[in-house]
Amino acid sequence: MSSIKIECVLPENCRCGESPVWEEASNSLLFVDIPAKKVCRWDSFTKQVQRVTMDAPVSSVALRQSGGYVATIGTKFCALNWKDQSAVVLATVDNDKKNNRFNDGKVDPAGRYFAANRRSVYKLEKEEQIPDGMCIDAEGKLWVACYNGGRVIRLDPVTGKRLQTVKLPVDKTTSCCFGGKNYSEMYVTCAQDGMDPEGLLRQPEAGGIFKITGLGVKGIAPYSYAG
Repeated sequence: MSSIKIECVLPENCRCGESPVWEEASNSLLFVDIPAKKVCRWDSFTKQVQRVTMDAPVSSVALRQSGGYVATIGTKFCALNWKDQSAVVLATVDNDKKNNRFNDGKVDPAGRYFAANRRSVYKLEKEEQIPDGMCIDAEGKLWVACYNGGRVIRLDPVTGKRLQTVKLPVDKTTSCCFGGKNYSEMYVTCAQDGMDPEGLLRQPEAGGIFKITGLGVKGIAPYSYAG
């Protein structure tokens, strides 16, 4: 196995970066900054990032089979047209709950877009790590970003055994995905909301986008929304 390398490829200063998705067609990484109400796309070749600001917190973004993207914005499922930066509402839930919003979303193998709201309950692990965003590698193993744990861990979904731990130079790791050539790279989002000035000085890359290489395992392409 080659040695693991971790680098901050984009010092984005996300308040709460989430939902990284690799778009193979453009060699780009999509992600959101939830409280900043932004959907972002980072070109891995030019190193440039484009940002589109929405009218409510954006909790997830996904590819769409028919082109463009879909995203969960507030309590709405929306279709995104990147060229004209427009959003069309596909469906709305919880109209009677003004302070509610989606917390995350993923497309399943059947092309269905699932999203969870903020009423979800998480189980705390030791060291006050909170399991957050996750992805699956080509061997069927689960990779989980641990919020307040500053790491991503590889788990066997059958036995629950921890197989690998990769520590990052930031505490608030939020989610992860595979991307790059042959999906051999891992990208990790993180947050800086809730950190005091001293913490930000200790972790100047908090809120950035990290790339991990040398894991010795590859990922799979993300599923696209079929609607």
